[in-house]
Amino acid sequence: MRESGKRGRSVAATAAMTCLALNPFVLAQVEKPVLAYHLTHVDTGEPFPSPDGKKIVFESQVAGYYQLFTMTADGSEAEQITHDAWNHDTPSWSPDAKKFAFVSDQNKHSVIYMMNIDGSGLERLSPENAESIHPTWSPDSRQVIYCADDDLHPPRKNDASIYSVDVQSKATKTLITGGVNTYPSWSPDGKHIAFRRMIGDMNSEVFVANADGSDPRNISNHMAFDGWPAWSPDGKQIAFSSNRRANYQIHVMNADGSGVRLLANTEGRATEPRWSPDGKTIYFTNCVKVDFGVDCEVMVAPVGNN
Repeated sequence: MRESGKRGRSVAATAAMTCLALNPFVLAQVEKPVLAYHLTHVDTGEPFPSPDGKKIVFESQVAGYYQLFTMTADGSEAEQITHDAWNHDTPSWSPDAKKFAFVSDQNKHSVIYMMNIDGSGLERLSPENAESIHPTWSPDSRQVIYCADDDLHPPRKNDASIYSVDVQSKATKTLITGGVNTYPSWSPDGKHIAFRRMIGDMNSEVFVANADGSDPRNISNHMAFDGWPAWSPDGKQIAFSSNRRANYQIHVMNADGSGVRLLANTEGRATEPRWSPDGKTIYFTNCVKVDFGVDCEVMVAPVGNN
């Protein structure tokens, strides 16, 4: 009787296993899928095209430090330029194609440096004990314009002035003061400066001033956060980032502030636009929250005529 009982239970168990194997609905109940998430993230951005438009300098995080790279305009053939154990930020390619200006924290302060495009010939441009950011070149490659760091005590903004430095003599001039002034850049003819100015705690605008910093005027005039201005090569337009459509996206306007239009409908946080030398393309950084981190990458969009 015991043997017969064992055989009966064995037959029943086999039948049950066969039924389980053949029934996908039962399997779905037993083997529930788990949630997959991104284990790695990309942190690449701050693109700046070369004067001939054939290459782009950008930054990417490697082993915990932001390093400078170049790549061809189509995103291929990336080459690492810096290999130091400190950060390199916001690179700018000189109009004569010979130098990069950028920010480095190698002495524990944010300091503006320049170097040859092969990574040699490092020279300091801003004071070594001050916090300086956002360098860009004058059209003749003789000066670099930059600003003081406005995030010394985040999230609160501190006053930040705009300066220029002669790359040969290292003589520095104060151009714009009063309030929070950042992201400066000279117009292609060198006659004007575009920059971002904070208006209170909940608004920032794109301003344009004369080359010596005089007569600053608000050209964006919108209740949103507008900033990161970049002149088109012909000086007729300015690209900028704005959150006037909820998330930060790249917009284009005429140099007097008229004719504002959205460049590209992107998700995430799009900032730091840079024009190609022919004025047909804009490169920018776009950061998207993904699972437990943020992915930042270089994006590109044709300017078009709409």
